[in-house]
Amino acid sequence: MAAPIWGIDLGGTKIEGVILKDANSIDVIERLRVPTESEKGYPHIISQIGKCVELLKEKSGLKPQKIGIGTPGVLDPHLQTMKNSNTTVLNGTPLLRDLQDLFGVEINMANDANCFAFAEAKLGAVPSHFKNPEVVFGVIMGTGVGGGIVVNGKLLTGRQGIAGEWGHTYLDDSAGPCYCGNIGCVENIISGTALQKYYNGRSEEKRKLPDIVNRHIAGNDPIASETIERLLHFFGKGLANVIDIIDPDAIVLGGGVGNIDLLYTEGVERVKQFVFNNRLDTVFLQPKLGDSAGVFGAALL
Repeated sequence: MAAPIWGIDLGGTKIEGVILKDANSIDVIERLRVPTESEKGYPHIISQIGKCVELLKEKSGLKPQKIGIGTPGVLDPHLQTMKNSNTTVLNGTPLLRDLQDLFGVEINMANDANCFAFAEAKLGAVPSHFKNPEVVFGVIMGTGVGGGIVVNGKLLTGRQGIAGEWGHTYLDDSAGPCYCGNIGCVENIISGTALQKYYNGRSEEKRKLPDIVNRHIAGNDPIASETIERLLHFFGKGLANVIDIIDPDAIVLGGGVGNIDLLYTEGVERVKQFVFNNRLDTVFLQPKLGDSAGVFGAALL
């Protein structure tokens, strides 16, 4: 009989834990959240992860054989320390080693975008369209932009642990300087944060992205339409670059920006304009697992 699987999604404000019935099921045995409280420092985050696992044990009466952890940022494969995390207190820490010492079981780690991609490829949107997809690309487009690659049912993380990080590939100089130190990053053009900044810099009124989208659809706000046109154009260019390199069967669009319906119609048409082929066979899918994808993907690791 297949054993239950345990996952932890380590977020900037909350830590979510889940026990799933098995690796082929979305049946939840137990699920809970505790606050991250990252402002209290790295040792406190370790303690809160421990608290989450202990609560799962108490409520379920089970003990983990191994635990999957989804993290902001990635573990450097060579240094074995965290990097690229927007929960900055994690950067430079030996998170994997410390969690192995804490729990005494096998720990598998991946970043949150990889967990999203893995969950949607294995349990979410992809299985209903493809039986055995060769390549799946999972996109996170929210406050930032990230991605994860699943090849033949396995996560592709790469030699440096940065596979799928299309948000920090070059797209256009109009993006300006990025916090990563480069200029022109995808994230600085088509993230929700960047789109709102673009609109608010041109309008006398400050608006959130859903309002900007609605005003574009209503046709009564030229600046909103300019902003959405910018999104569609660079969404097409950015994902055409990804398709030209990894040629995925499916792309799953997650994050708040991924909820914009126009991306599945006009956005896909823009991708067609730029892809290096006479047609576009890649299927664009809406995620199926919602906010469960991160913690479910962690459990699958």
